[in-house]
Amino acid sequence: MSADKGVDKSKDSATWLLSTEAVRDRAHALLAEAERGKLAHFELKPKRLADAADLVAQVTRDAYPDLAVPYHSRWRHFVVLGADRWAALAAKLAADRDEMARIRFDLAVTSVLLDAGAGERWRYLDSGGTVLARSEGLAIASFDLFRSGAFSDDPARPLRADTMALARLGVDTLARGFQATEDNPLVGLEGRAALLRRLGAALASAPALFGHPGRVGNLYDVLKGQAEGGRLPATAILDAVLRGLGPIWPGRIELESVNLGDVWRHSAVGLVPFHKLSQWLSYSLVEPLEEAGIRVTGLDRLTGLPEYRNGGLLVDTGVLVPKDKRILEEPLEVGDEAVVEWRALTVALLDRIADAVRDRLGVPAEDFPLAKVLQGGTWTAGRLIARRLRPDGSPPIRIRSDGTVF
Repeated sequence: MSADKGVDKSKDSATWLLSTEAVRDRAHALLAEAERGKLAHFELKPKRLADAADLVAQVTRDAYPDLAVPYHSRWRHFVVLGADRWAALAAKLAADRDEMARIRFDLAVTSVLLDAGAGERWRYLDSGGTVLARSEGLAIASFDLFRSGAFSDDPARPLRADTMALARLGVDTLARGFQATEDNPLVGLEGRAALLRRLGAALASAPALFGHPGRVGNLYDVLKGQAEGGRLPATAILDAVLRGLGPIWPGRIELESVNLGDVWRHSAVGLVPFHKLSQWLSYSLVEPLEEAGIRVTGLDRLTGLPEYRNGGLLVDTGVLVPKDKRILEEPLEVGDEAVVEWRALTVALLDRIADAVRDRLGVPAEDFPLAKVLQGGTWTAGRLIARRLRPDGSPPIRIRSDGTVF
């Protein structure tokens, strides 16, 4: 399939590409090519999907014997060794329900934007003496930085993320907060700091979403206002995130004067959108909304997250086999076609794995949305099998990250 055949190019508008419909459409188009053996970089082994689903179902039952699985979100990473850092902080706050939701928006957005892969060498020592790495380390480091008031311009109200503080955030501040040094290097440190500064600028440029002066948490009030009968579609969250945060992404493809963000090119289908961090953020805003009394509907309109744990699961279980061994041996750029192909196949195959996992667990889709399959789930299984196969638990494919995608 060329970029001019088999793909509805009328869909190549900025509005369409900034949608989960577009993410699924292009991902499944590439999966169809894989099923025909037509892709350049990966071979699909569909019989191995059963092995992947078996592993996901098993780790889900092991972690959640009662199958009461929470949503996959940033909030899970604030729980370390059984201690829920957010719950402990929230218990001390004298804030009403709406302000509590705003604080949670402030925390979730900044923490998620700092969540790109840390690298294999970085570690974080928390105040209790626990050494943390990877997602948990990034989560607690960003949590501690937020709690210290680093993202607030008002010393009297430190638990905020506002325009002025974010716009002036320096690399040194972030390095101190994340304990990053030459001996403890954090991948993409400069990119992370620049991303938060652009977030500060984005808040100032979109007062309809973030108020004046801009604050991340004011987005909660906008979404609350969109809820009808106390119900809000999940796609409304993503739409607000994409509109409000679109300007923060660096050096990406622009269409119709719109920065498309996490959208890349593949020779078989043209533009391929993912919006991984934006969707991860949308999943992470569900709980603050629901705890504020707003029911989020249609969670399965969002897609699986094309990152290295979910994608690594498919490679490590043999569902996806690289056609060139260098894919497993040499670090790749996020825009390399092999990476775009891997990520798209991950999105499409997560839909299939979700159905298979629900069958194995005996749960209906309406009670066990993709957000629970990911948490139960594919992300955990991806980490588990990586540790079995490689001593350092690293993913099978390495990506050179700028701190804004992986």
